[in-house]
Amino acid sequence: MTIRLYLDDDCLAKGLVKALRSDGVDVVTAQEAGIAGYDDEEHLAYATEQGRVLYSFNRGDFLRLNKQWLEANRSHAGIILAAQQRYGIGEQKRRIMKVINGKSAEDMMNCVEFLNRWG
Repeated sequence: MTIRLYLDDDCLAKGLVKALRSDGVDVVTAQEAGIAGYDDEEHLAYATEQGRVLYSFNRGDFLRLNKQWLEANRSHAGIILAAQQRYGIGEQKRRIMKVINGKSAEDMMNCVEFLNRWG
């Protein structure tokens, strides 16, 4: 199954969403889901319930949540993390597309990927 994305509050860029959608990527944002401003665990829970891989710049908090969830035998649909302001929209899209084309939704289960590794 193909990866579907959820973008949290930290990484919302309308240009990125538009670019991903123009390539056929199924993307939902925190604003569209009606949960903008919620805490990080609620974003991860929403993405998981929807079977979506969460994309965020909030590396520290989501690495911590990943560890907590796995230690508690809780599963998530996957997390992609990027350094904030490191990549422009075009570079983010290119690297996200490499992840999507290189991994299935099943491969991403309980997995954390770092965008810098997909150059």
